[in-house]
Amino acid sequence: MSLFDILKGLEENESAHLGRILILLNEFSGRGKNAEIEGLTKLAKLDFLLRYPLYLEKALCAEGKNLKQAKVKDHERKSVESKMVRFRYGPWDFRYRKFINTLVGMGLVSIRLEGRSYNLSITSKGIDLANKLLDVHSFDDIAERSKVIRRYFNLSGTSLMRFIYKTFPEIGTLQFGEEI
Repeated sequence: MSLFDILKGLEENESAHLGRILILLNEFSGRGKNAEIEGLTKLAKLDFLLRYPLYLEKALCAEGKNLKQAKVKDHERKSVESKMVRFRYGPWDFRYRKFINTLVGMGLVSIRLEGRSYNLSITSKGIDLANKLLDVHSFDDIAERSKVIRRYFNLSGTSLMRFIYKTFPEIGTLQFGEEI
């Protein structure tokens, strides 16, 4: 099996995406009034920083923080495990609605509608599963980076979107649907 086939398999592995999103939601849960992620736009931006550790490293640099917190591995400097595209408000994966609906259907995530935004929070069943995933060492980088993202980039969806466009102006020059 070629490296291309392995990477393609990772891209198509829905379970890996669901696990990553669940760990990210778990990191943002249980912290008072900020116990949910306010909207899919914010989720997409947080997930962008999680999926693209080189961009997380650049974001940390832009904030004057220690770059080593991103813990970018050599192989991550040469490839992206799961690509996103540019959409209306920046980085996006057209499968988010499917991923969220799957997590809701499994009872792992709940949605609260506020105006036109879908606020996402993890359920107690989701927390239990996330904690089990955290015991699997293949999720260590995701868990550590999720903590860094919460610590430095837990902004409103709009502020996070502005930060992404300001810090990574090259994303704004991409056509809608073009891979990042």
